Amino acid sequence: MNMIVAHRPVAPNVATSSRPLVRIVIVGHVDHGKSTLIGRLLHETGSLPDGKLDTLKAVSARRGMPFEWSFLLDSLQTERDQGITIDTTQIAFRTPHRDVVLIDAPGHAEFLRNMITGAAQADAALLLIDAHEGVRDQTRRHGYLLHLLGVKQVAVVVNKMDRVGYSEARFREVGDEISAHLKGLGVAPAAIIPISAREGDGVGAASPRLDWHGGPTVIGAIDQFEPARALEQLPLRLPVQAIYKFDDRRIVAGRIESGGLARGDEIVIMPAGKIAKIRSVESWPAASPQTAHRAGHAVGITLDRELFLERGDIIGHAAAAPRATRRLRARIFWLHDTPLNAGDAILVRLGTRESRATVAAIDQAIDPGELASGTSAVIARNHVGEIEIALTQPIAADLHTDNPHTGRLVIEVDGRIAGGGLVIGLDAAPRAAPVDIVPVESALRPEERAARYRHRGAVVWFTGLPGAGKSTLARALERWLFQGGGAPVLLDGDTLRAGLNGDLGFSATDRSENVRRLAEVAAHLARNGHIAIVAAVSPSAEDRAAARRISGALFREVHVATPAAVCESRDPKGHYAKARAGGLDGFTGIGGDYQPPEASELTLDTSRHTVAEATADIARMLARTGVLPDAVADPAAS
Repeated sequence: MNMIVAHRPVAPNVATSSRPLVRIVIVGHVDHGKSTLIGRLLHETGSLPDGKLDTLKAVSARRGMPFEWSFLLDSLQTERDQGITIDTTQIAFRTPHRDVVLIDAPGHAEFLRNMITGAAQADAALLLIDAHEGVRDQTRRHGYLLHLLGVKQVAVVVNKMDRVGYSEARFREVGDEISAHLKGLGVAPAAIIPISAREGDGVGAASPRLDWHGGPTVIGAIDQFEPARALEQLPLRLPVQAIYKFDDRRIVAGRIESGGLARGDEIVIMPAGKIAKIRSVESWPAASPQTAHRAGHAVGITLDRELFLERGDIIGHAAAAPRATRRLRARIFWLHDTPLNAGDAILVRLGTRESRATVAAIDQAIDPGELASGTSAVIARNHVGEIEIALTQPIAADLHTDNPHTGRLVIEVDGRIAGGGLVIGLDAAPRAAPVDIVPVESALRPEERAARYRHRGAVVWFTGLPGAGKSTLARALERWLFQGGGAPVLLDGDTLRAGLNGDLGFSATDRSENVRRLAEVAAHLARNGHIAIVAAVSPSAEDRAAARRISGALFREVHVATPAAVCESRDPKGHYAKARAGGLDGFTGIGGDYQPPEASELTLDTSRHTVAEATADIARMLARTGVLPDAVADPAAS
């Protein structure tokens, strides 16, 4: 990353005195004049080092090239030779009312991921358009990416007005088109500004050639952008980096990412939810004379009670703690050569915490180059997507909109950084975890269990009408897997109602809770390498969808779609008689309220196939979906 330091330097992360700091990303189609505009902004604000402009003009003359304002930024020789900007460059300068960090993001399609990286850091954006060429596909693409990354403050700059004779009509035409596009994304432009960056019209001062424009200049629009909330104004977030023992003290060390702390504060350590007070703030070689510490400070603290903490915990004030979760939703950009698939194993880093995880679902995959989006099981390299992540252990996090430092994550695959993104959703546990309850992750890795059992963990969920044959198939699958050295566990819905779920009735709420408990137990077993075989009517499609979310990529649904007439004739547990007598599991008659699956992994009809044949079909489905090895014995032949 290149940094051009202003003549009156401004640190990139700290506003000077009481002046607000705003980070602005500038984006636009390649050759629409971004670098020229930035050079002009530096010149207009008096931010160029003494002699810099003359030096560059002399270099251009020696090369036999006309001077371009873009040469101020394209400092790499390869960039000058190619004539395009390939890196994100951060430039600090000052306007009359703001300290500004301007992030120059590449416009060329090949470098869209750099543009995404730059935009993810921004409070606002300048979207540049060539007045002559108008709104291009890449312009729309950049507007779409700004929307995906949550940048709500956007000023549109219509450049090269000198090429269209400073035509107001052309300006209105371009402005109307881009406004309609942005408003369709839920972004209302803060201003639409006509300029000529080469000539300086409309950049820092009003121009007689644009006297028909009554809006702000570019610098005026920058001064109207609202900066992000100062980190000191956000709730305390102190990710634990390490715990050191000195004499009788256990010192918890880390860097305050937001908020502040002081001796005597009541704090909570997440995700465990442990409460304590800060006994002291330590420094070496003596106790710190400061009574309060704020964002950006590295601190060591001691607590008023002995608690188990570890690297990756996050400390907050008890009244405004981060949330603990085993599941989160993220908007990511993918950089790895291998596409990201639903079901992939990944490592998630958030702050100082890392956790193994599984991509539970890919809800949206967007090709920034084509503006194509939709439901997909794959996110390709340099593409953007929204995914559900199931974590093997709880972590503490915030939504990115609430706290950018604890709302960003990095994804690693095979020891390499493969992507990153923003936390846009958190699924907290249904009930708050009791204080001092610390979930413990298994000492065994999934790979170790898979090597012993010769299969991966999974939840095989049999659903269908009473009498369809769910329990019969579940028991047959259990027996076959066990004979092959596997680790199956049968969870029959009625059996659990006699014990674990014995406190539940048959109201809609209790039925949902019955399914939730089944899913939680099954998912726990599957995460520990077992194949949890669930046989339950589970008539509600919504309840089964919730079970799938709990289990994530481990879930395999088998719809036992035996005809209702056959099911009633079997009636092995008397469900139909009970339904007529008063209603059971939501049935008002033969299959009255059952909602069949629309997209199960496998559909079977036990009136047409033997148990052995159906079990073989299930085994093939498990092999096809990666639970069993490709070469499995045929249950029908066993």
